[in-house]
Amino acid sequence: MPDLQLAVIDVRPGAAMESQSGLQLLRPRIYGAWMQPGGPRRAAAIVMHPTSNFMGHYLIEPLAQRGVACMGLNSRYAGNDTLLLMERVIQDLGAGVQYLRSQGYDKVVLIGNSGGASLSSFYQAQAEGLTIERMVDGDPAQLSPADLPPVQGLALCAAHEGRSTLMRNWIDPSLTDEHDGLSCDPALDMYDACNGPPFSHAFLERFRNAQQQRYERIDQWVAQRLQHLRSLAAPGSPRDEVFVVYRTHADPRFLDLSLDRNDREVGSVWGKGAAGARAVNHAASQMGRITSLTAWLSQWSPRSRADGPSNLAQTSVPALLCTYTGDQSTFPSTQAAWLAAGGDRIRNIDIVGGNHYLAGQPELVEQVADAMAGWILEL
Repeated sequence: MPDLQLAVIDVRPGAAMESQSGLQLLRPRIYGAWMQPGGPRRAAAIVMHPTSNFMGHYLIEPLAQRGVACMGLNSRYAGNDTLLLMERVIQDLGAGVQYLRSQGYDKVVLIGNSGGASLSSFYQAQAEGLTIERMVDGDPAQLSPADLPPVQGLALCAAHEGRSTLMRNWIDPSLTDEHDGLSCDPALDMYDACNGPPFSHAFLERFRNAQQQRYERIDQWVAQRLQHLRSLAAPGSPRDEVFVVYRTHADPRFLDLSLDRNDREVGSVWGKGAAGARAVNHAASQMGRITSLTAWLSQWSPRSRADGPSNLAQTSVPALLCTYTGDQSTFPSTQAAWLAAGGDRIRNIDIVGGNHYLAGQPELVEQVADAMAGWILEL
């Protein structure tokens, strides 16, 4: 089997001040690691996440061993989603598709793993019919059909519905002061044993209502703050700024296994047990912790265009869904949303007991690779 190859791909510049690196700002590049089988160039796949480094993805080598060239591609925001714009990430993904086409692969499939599922669906929906002329904040999007060549299929695994859905379902409603990460209303604290688990229907109803209210308050503040900044007339006035969103890892399903039941264990993808999940909730590195106003609108807001199932419904290509039944962050309701969106075009395969990253489960990696490669080569 050939060694990994490095792909260095030029992409179009984005917004001013998008990067602290002058080189990356003025000559932006993205990077991928890929492996291709010997023989005819039959099919290739890209696995990409909006911000995670997928150059070491667990499917690259297994798919190449089965006849499918596979690239783990990073966006320009790898490792830092503070300024991330989903509209710019699909432009990066399109550059990866163009690269594989230039290498002789006419059949290209996107593998949407974890947060890459909504990304790949968003990409293909716009590739099939570009509708975006402006970013969510109103700036020109500078996207063209040439940036987004359509692909032949979407293979989704451990598939989140989208960053906006995660934020809505995971934001902690017990926070009482957006400027104090320790502020707490005990009556809404899912990590307070007095409230469960198991969680009562009454608690869950209060929790979800308060969650939605906090989510909407932040979104309204973001829109108002951005409008204020852009109303300033002095030359050089700010057009964006960052802010902190405390405690974004609070979903009762982490602790109560009777909710949206699958084969998962108590805790979260990043923390074992209740104490581990609570620690993640307070972690400085967690989801959406530091974000700009424009990045909030593009990624985390209900105004985000990058919802996975709604975009999948706008595509026409075949889709494969690999459901990891031991996942602590995707659930039966997640699977149902994808299947409803894909209709007759989507096929589901349950990977029984699979955790979110198939960590420590090499036999399940082989199972996914078998299913995915077979499906891709039959397209």
